[in-house]
Amino acid sequence: MKRRDFFSAAALIGLTGCSSFYYGDKPGATWFPTDLIEANHRAVDALLANAPLDAQHPVMVATLVQVDRLGESSRLGRIFSEQIAGRMVQRGVRVVELKLRDSVALQRDQGELLLSREVREVSQSHDAQAVVVGTYAASASALYISLKLVTPVGNTVVAAHNYAVPMDENVRVLLASGGLRY
Repeated sequence: MKRRDFFSAAALIGLTGCSSFYYGDKPGATWFPTDLIEANHRAVDALLANAPLDAQHPVMVATLVQVDRLGESSRLGRIFSEQIAGRMVQRGVRVVELKLRDSVALQRDQGELLLSREVREVSQSHDAQAVVVGTYAASASALYISLKLVTPVGNTVVAAHNYAVPMDENVRVLLASGGLRY
């Protein structure tokens, strides 16, 4: 290789290494957003690995709520709940669709919020053996999610799983629909 070609190649490599910084990205930033579907699917798999479920009885999935505002959710809480319910069905768990239910607290822009006093009544009417409930909390760099599988009689937690996803622009937009700004 000629000396001139070597320096041209080195300069090109050097410039491409700086391109993410030059165009405004943080050094080390990823080009693609976090795969939230995959993160939620892995969380359900982990939750089900420890769950003593009976295939004859369905499960309900409530909308995930903000840990500091248990009566409120966001687009993020609603889409996570949809992805969690979908993965449970893919894994062979019968899931009751709460949106078709009149007695569940359906609040505009909030989703299916189940208060503890309603869980027993709604789950008994569907012969549901458990309810997936969850909370989320945001920090500057991550979104922390806690899922629990709760029996309606006695509100006993039979399985739980915690996970986190990076706080990227997609997560910020989904959270903003719930009035939060990050």
